[in-house]
Amino acid sequence: MTRLGVFLAAVCGVLALLAATFAGVRAGHKTASAKQAAAMSSYAAVKSGTPAKPDGADSQDGDDDNGVIRFVKNPEPLPPFLARDLDGGIVSTAALKGKVVLVNFWATWCPPCREEIPELVKLQDTYKDQLQIIGISEDEDVPPEAVKSFARGMHVNYPIVIVSRELEKEFGGIPALPTSFLVSKDGGVVQKHVGLFPIVVYDHEIRALLGMQVSEKIETFEDLGQIFLKNAQHATDLPDVDFTGLSAEQKQAALKRMNTDSCTCGCKLTLAQCRINDTACQTSRGLAAKIVAQISGKASKPAAPAAAPATTTSE
Repeated sequence: MTRLGVFLAAVCGVLALLAATFAGVRAGHKTASAKQAAAMSSYAAVKSGTPAKPDGADSQDGDDDNGVIRFVKNPEPLPPFLARDLDGGIVSTAALKGKVVLVNFWATWCPPCREEIPELVKLQDTYKDQLQIIGISEDEDVPPEAVKSFARGMHVNYPIVIVSRELEKEFGGIPALPTSFLVSKDGGVVQKHVGLFPIVVYDHEIRALLGMQVSEKIETFEDLGQIFLKNAQHATDLPDVDFTGLSAEQKQAALKRMNTDSCTCGCKLTLAQCRINDTACQTSRGLAAKIVAQISGKASKPAAPAAAPATTTSE
């Protein structure tokens, strides 16, 4: 190979490396931006007087206007993890049995997260050793010391650990912030809240899990993706997806497609998971409707070409 060829090959290698690095940075910023947009969406909903709802739910989650507290029936256990908090202490799920636990995913750049922190501090102070709040910071691009300084300024009285991809995956992914998982004294994840909620919601749920008296009626529901998105595969209906007119076999085929096809909105979820996680997503709603139309045979087909006019010959 000539010197010119070697030089050109080296230049191409450097350019390829720079392109890969740039793509990785872009992907990381895209993920953070999506969470920021979701955080601002939930913040705006609460500020406008419309409370955000827990993960993709209609009426079977959280406290509602009818005075009902809903917890998961046969809850899955809290994903085990062992990590060091910002002060160097060990945070282990194995040491949490017998306490109500609130695992709160948040970030310093998230406005509703910042607004929520004083309420969490108040809850931890109120219930003391009966409750353990754990903050999971999504500030991957922020130095730990900066997060620690922020937490100190907010008078945070519970441990905070920096998120890892593995930890987030254990919780089924965290598409929006803040996201909080409520865990019973037996270690089962009984509720999830996405967005900013009044302190009374958490307070009453914690009281109920501690066996204290509450005025609300307590009901249970099956987790079909409202808590862990992986359970969306067991759902027989999805928010704002009309299966009317499909046979049982066709509906099953449609649901299978929605649990395998990915949404293109940037959430990195399946269509079914996106419908449950974000009922306002028009992308997953439209794609789900197309699948139903295709399977029902009602999908629009290209019009047949018009018949050519009959030719006549003059004598």
